[in-house]
Amino acid sequence: MPTYLTLWNWTEAGIKEFRQTTARVEQIKADFGKLGVTLDVRWTVGPYDGMAIVEAPDEESATAALLRLGSAGNVRTTTMRAFDSDEMARILERAGS
Repeated sequence: MPTYLTLWNWTEAGIKEFRQTTARVEQIKADFGKLGVTLDVRWTVGPYDGMAIVEAPDEESATAALLRLGSAGNVRTTTMRAFDSDEMARILERAGS
């Protein structure tokens, strides 16, 4: 199952409603679940307002979920594909010695 790390920052609309952020995340989790996508969110201090671990059955589901998230207008995201140690071992095996 592909895993992604998503860094996010609030938009002007998102920061105006910051008190609703946990409720919005719960709604997003429910929406993502309809696509078979899971979401684990953390709020951060620093150059990003938060980060999330997104797991999806395939790249298309992950992309659809993240498009839904972005279209709500509360956050802007930067997403990276992440690999666990088993996946990395397979990649290294393909890369050869």
